[in-house]
Amino acid sequence: MENVSAGQSAVPGTGPIGGPPIKKRTLKQRFVKNFKEYKWMYLMLIPGMLYYLCFKYLPMAGLVIAFKDYNIMKGIFGSPWVGFKHFEVIFSSHEFLILLRNTIVISVFKIIFGMVPDILLALILNEIGSRWFKRTIQTISYMPHFLSWVIIYGLALAFLAPADGLINEMLKFFGREPVDFLTSKSWFRPILYITEIWKEVGFGAIIYLAALTSIDPSLYEAAVVDGASRWRKIWHITLPGIRSVIILLLIIRMGNILDAGFGQVYIFLNARVYEVGDIIDTWVFRRGLEEMQFSFAAAVGFFKSVVGLIMVLGANRLAKKFDESGIW
Repeated sequence: MENVSAGQSAVPGTGPIGGPPIKKRTLKQRFVKNFKEYKWMYLMLIPGMLYYLCFKYLPMAGLVIAFKDYNIMKGIFGSPWVGFKHFEVIFSSHEFLILLRNTIVISVFKIIFGMVPDILLALILNEIGSRWFKRTIQTISYMPHFLSWVIIYGLALAFLAPADGLINEMLKFFGREPVDFLTSKSWFRPILYITEIWKEVGFGAIIYLAALTSIDPSLYEAAVVDGASRWRKIWHITLPGIRSVIILLLIIRMGNILDAGFGQVYIFLNARVYEVGDIIDTWVFRRGLEEMQFSFAAAVGFFKSVVGLIMVLGANRLAKKFDESGIW
């Protein structure tokens, strides 16, 4: 047995030889100490926790109406129980497969066209040496994020209107026939993608710019010493440095695979493009709110939540398989 040095106890937790035993802190004492030390940080968490409690968790109790024939006058508990009746209506509807296809196609392309331009803009801004020019471009690029889709539709109408839109005026100037972009099935989805990029690219790049600041500058210095070009530094240092952030945002977006952007689609949608533009959310709006079928709307929302959960779990597991950290 090793010798015990002077003033130390041979048994852990009993205190120094000749002194009183050390009292172990209870869970409550540790919590109180931790709370006192970080009280201001806990205080800052309260608004966010209240938001999620009031608008995310408490409304989950209302999902029970997806299994009832909900009547406003009878209330949630007084409405009769119908089981999976509304889910059978959803999956047996001849519209559902078309709506599901449109939703997934629009959402997937929005994920692709929503992430790639954000990353490219962040990389470009990161390579700009002039700080004032960088800030100016960044400010101009993320200002459209704060515009509503109604305003953006008005701008699109000014450019794309068949009679006097700017683009059609240019086509007529060059002897071409005007194109009715906003009611064309072949143009509807590209217009959605283009307006989405214009509106969100600047704001989305902020996250990647923040991630770029965490890359060790010594890596770039070492690359310069080794004679690496700017493209080599981007490919071997910058992109790997923000790879975890890209994976994280991709997983989050996969959870919203059935959210193709109700506000944008609803504003741009018209009867002539229903075949390619009608999505699950616009369908639910018509059936659930305009026709007062609240149980039907809740059933669709429940289905979307389950699909989103499966997509998040699958994407997170896939990320871990490729040695990425994932969300958890």
